[in-house]
Amino acid sequence: MKFITSSTQLLQQLQVLNGVISSSNTVPILDSILFEIRDNRLTLSASDLETTLTASLEIETTDRGSLAIPARLLTDLLKTFAEQPLTFLVKAESKTVEIASDKGTYSIAYKDGSEFPKALSIEDPASLQLPARVLGHAIGKTLFATGSDDLRPTMTGVLFQMDESGCTFVATDAHKLVKYRRTDIQSERNVAFIMPKKPLSILKGILTQAENDLSITYNDVNARFSFENIALTSRLIDGKYPDYEKVIPKENPNKLVIDRMAFLTSVRRVSYFSSKTTYQIRLKLTGNALQILAEDIDFSNKAEERLSCDYQGDDLEIGFNARFLSEMMGALDVQDIAMRLSKPNKAGVISPLNGTEEGEEISMLIMPVMLNA
Repeated sequence: MKFITSSTQLLQQLQVLNGVISSSNTVPILDSILFEIRDNRLTLSASDLETTLTASLEIETTDRGSLAIPARLLTDLLKTFAEQPLTFLVKAESKTVEIASDKGTYSIAYKDGSEFPKALSIEDPASLQLPARVLGHAIGKTLFATGSDDLRPTMTGVLFQMDESGCTFVATDAHKLVKYRRTDIQSERNVAFIMPKKPLSILKGILTQAENDLSITYNDVNARFSFENIALTSRLIDGKYPDYEKVIPKENPNKLVIDRMAFLTSVRRVSYFSSKTTYQIRLKLTGNALQILAEDIDFSNKAEERLSCDYQGDDLEIGFNARFLSEMMGALDVQDIAMRLSKPNKAGVISPLNGTEEGEEISMLIMPVMLNA
């Protein structure tokens, strides 16, 4: 079997697929990329048994067949080449594939493609379509808020909810929560499933510059995302997602409006002087002034900054984890934010004041931390 392909195009696809491959595979063949050749197309697949990613590209060949080539060795080799056609010659008698470039030839041992695990099947599927760009935005705004506690697996993924009123994406780790909603995209039927973090991280990178529609096919167990020449299939997280609406405060009378970047940079600076255990910072709101303070008693470090703001409400002093606060503001790309507060022991809600697209709604909830005396 023989085929010819572009070194650059093949490398681009392999670099995307490598994101699926686990660093500690218990099944050796999962360290390889599956090559399937048929009808002048090369389909590449990578899997960790829970997630399978496939990508395809056109090649020159009259043959068909499949083989599994070690991913790291092939990727490292391709990184050294300038753009050029590469000829792959599969030698069945020696179980090697010979790669010919303008510099020389290289032989890599391969395994039979039949040994590679099949992608997860989706029986009795339902499907829907949405702009790939919207899904990319939704993942970017929510993924950072997912948890990592294996004892609460539903919180380690992002909840997808779609119905006739719109699409909602939710992530939480019990300390922070993000709800990203699009009222301009509807589904004819009610959809609800929880996607794991790893496949969403891969999708986020793929969809960064996407403009076309993306198809989602799913059932109660698996979901497949198909976009142009790429398809990602993943096992869903089984379980009931927490009732997030109950924890989002409906009455937070104190409203802070402030420039996002000014607030973010101040929080980051002051946080360097906070306790490395709690990352606690203190916000003092009085009139139209915001005071941000942090102190690490163990090392006698202390910092304080003042920012002008638009504040409507009672004088308030409240503590937050600076890392969580920075993550939330860093995930937004607007000029001004509104932060609604009530009491020092009640959650605050952050939302963009401007700069969102039509039909786009973003709410970010952050739990306070107990202030030191």
